Amino acid sequence: MRSIGELARASGLTVSALRFYDRCGVLTPALVDPVTGYRWYTDEQVAPARLVAGLRRVGMPLAEIGTALRHRAEPAVVGRLLDAHLRRLEDGLADARRELSRIRTLVDPEENPMTTRLVLSRVELAAAVDAVRFAVGDDPELPVLSSVLFDVAPGGVELVATDRHRLAVARTAARVDGPAARVVVPVAAVDEIRALLDTGGGTTAEAELTVAGARVTVTVAGHDVTTTALPYDFPDHRRLLRRAAGDPPGRQVPVDAAALRAALRHGGAPTVTREYNGAPLAVTVLGLDDRDGLRLLGPDDLAADPGELRIGVNGGFLLDALDAAGGSQLLLELDGPIAPLAIRRPHDEDAFSILMPIRL
Repeated sequence: MRSIGELARASGLTVSALRFYDRCGVLTPALVDPVTGYRWYTDEQVAPARLVAGLRRVGMPLAEIGTALRHRAEPAVVGRLLDAHLRRLEDGLADARRELSRIRTLVDPEENPMTTRLVLSRVELAAAVDAVRFAVGDDPELPVLSSVLFDVAPGGVELVATDRHRLAVARTAARVDGPAARVVVPVAAVDEIRALLDTGGGTTAEAELTVAGARVTVTVAGHDVTTTALPYDFPDHRRLLRRAAGDPPGRQVPVDAAALRAALRHGGAPTVTREYNGAPLAVTVLGLDDRDGLRLLGPDDLAADPGELRIGVNGGFLLDALDAAGGSQLLLELDGPIAPLAIRRPHDEDAFSILMPIRL
């Protein structure tokens, strides 16, 4: 048996850290003296303690450290945890770089801003704008949501829009020259950019996007649209998109998008009525049939089987998302009644939208 001090020296953890991990149930001693409360550990606990120490040094969350310990004999499971945490660290570093760049501009407005230039497909940029435009907000009290986030990273740009009830993301590849950049472009300028992509470029297949501080310019064959980015922090949409490490993807249900659009557009979809902000709201309820295909549920269906999977959404918002996605076949990702509903194109990770559920 090893004392807590001996395990601390062998593992690289402090005594106080070992006490903390005991209280959390992550690394419990083999024996606790009933009189003195002193903790004792076995030699077999040295390796798990060293694993905890390493994961702690790289900032892995406590719950995931516990998962890694439980699956220590399953390298594939632990590997997925490590990969997910590494992606989180990389995202955090990119966010920190963008925020520090913004802070430098606030501290010294006269400093020459860093310039980032992207060359990308005119058609793909237009498609990305179309994929997110429907989710732009129009609440005058939240002007940051009346915009589209252009999030530039090595390899391309991600466009994001949200009005709090729905969120749309689209990515397009690009040749990027310059540092990562994150700018919030007002929707009026986004609409001008979209028109330029259709009419301003003759036969050229490429567009150029330039970000210099708060100045954003899109150029197509000598024609350009220039705007000033909004001085706001865009909501952290990644919190909504990140799954807990090791979680399986939601149930993906293939749907005939054309038939679903027609039902929603022409009143063929049943609804249930719920109250929202003091007014009645027609809610479209999604469920599954006996073959795990998509089924639209009405009031009688909800009363018949309370245990059945059902997700309530705004039918108009769902129709907007289906139209923006395009295509005849789409995937609806159903995680449960209180989880966001994702709408995706098959085999396409670059564009998707998310709708917030409505409590039934």
